[in-house]
Amino acid sequence: MNEIGKKLKELRKKKGLSQEELAESASINLRTIQRIENNESEPRGNTLNQICKVLDVNAEEILDYGKQTDHSYLFFFHLSVLSFLVIPLGNIILPMILWQTKKDKIIGLKEAGANLLNYQIIWTVLSSLSVMTFAFLKILHISSYYTLLYAFVGLYALNIIFPVYLAYKSKKGETEKKYPKILRLIK
Repeated sequence: MNEIGKKLKELRKKKGLSQEELAESASINLRTIQRIENNESEPRGNTLNQICKVLDVNAEEILDYGKQTDHSYLFFFHLSVLSFLVIPLGNIILPMILWQTKKDKIIGLKEAGANLLNYQIIWTVLSSLSVMTFAFLKILHISSYYTLLYAFVGLYALNIIFPVYLAYKSKKGETEKKYPKILRLIK
């Protein structure tokens, strides 16, 4: 409990807000803010959500329950996607294992992992469909099959470049960059 008040106070000061401004913006009593920051009480439910909304922070980051920041793990997590170059479906299997083992221990991994896995599932389906359609059109001697070959090469390159870029960003501590949310299969 003693860490929550300290964290909220630091975040408030980073934002350049006084206790009065935070209380007014969050529609919370000033005395409540003072009690929280002095570790006399712990914010719960709506109070915590309102404070986090004003401070532009996720409640999970405040109530991390022993979670830690590990940028190097996030770095290797993003790079684990490249295992598809050696192992079929490695872009899903290895990140899934890494995500399941540490998602409750590392800040930001739960959301990043869900985004990564959703993207990789969609990428795998699209690239497989392009290869199968390419083969089918090639067998039928339809001349437009090269378009699908280019699409496959583009998808392949995208799945190498994008994870490397996100790994680099996460190593620098910039975890807000993430895979596009096309379809949410894993939450």
